[in-house]
Amino acid sequence: MRAREFIRELAAQGRYHFTIGDAFAAISGTPSAIRAQLRRLKHQRWIAEPVRSFHVIVPPEYMNLGCLPANQFIDQLMRVWDEPYYIALLSAAQRHGAAHQRPQIEQVMVRKNRQSIECGQIRIQFIARKNITEVPTMEFNTPRGILRYATPEVTALELVGYPNHAGNLSNVATVLSELAEVISTRRLVEAARLSPISWSQRLGYLLELVGQVKQVNTLARFVQENARSYTPLRRSVSTYEGQRLSRWKLIVNVKVEPDL
Repeated sequence: MRAREFIRELAAQGRYHFTIGDAFAAISGTPSAIRAQLRRLKHQRWIAEPVRSFHVIVPPEYMNLGCLPANQFIDQLMRVWDEPYYIALLSAAQRHGAAHQRPQIEQVMVRKNRQSIECGQIRIQFIARKNITEVPTMEFNTPRGILRYATPEVTALELVGYPNHAGNLSNVATVLSELAEVISTRRLVEAARLSPISWSQRLGYLLELVGQVKQVNTLARFVQENARSYTPLRRSVSTYEGQRLSRWKLIVNVKVEPDL
């Protein structure tokens, strides 16, 4: 079998990814000859290689991207890596209907930091969270299978926990104003128990700021019961001086201006 026949056969079976090991097993020739065939297919844009030894088949409708869309191969790549994951932050918020600005990068939570992926016009950013296997997730169908996403409640907490990956706190507040509509108060507290208490302190303040009060009182009780000290709203600024809010045990050391 030649490389072109191999990818046609895979596509006919509805499979749009393969490893170099799969290619060696199916295509006739020496390893160097097989790699040469794959390089020609890459040059012709029929396949792409998001990471070393992992290839995706690029249908004609995606050739202008130079790669298969990220949400059509992330799950398959994570299975090859044997890596727990979920789509997170702005990418998850968009899936849950908070699409104030379409994220330009697919954001994926994993156990440890990994180098970002660039494949044609596709960008994937990895963010690390140690207790990833304990975090509640949801599964959604894609044209190539399933994809695992953070729940709306986890997404809200992580947006304030990783603000540098979400634009800034003003953008986070804007997204929260839309995301709050699908947040369950019970599930929010359950997710908060798996997260640093400072995330709940910041999230409660921002939800209150954008007028989303449905979940606020329950979250405030959780903060009062579990927060042992005041935390700054923005951790990375040089000063921790600012208004102190006893309700959230929070130091408001930066001005947040959501686009509502």
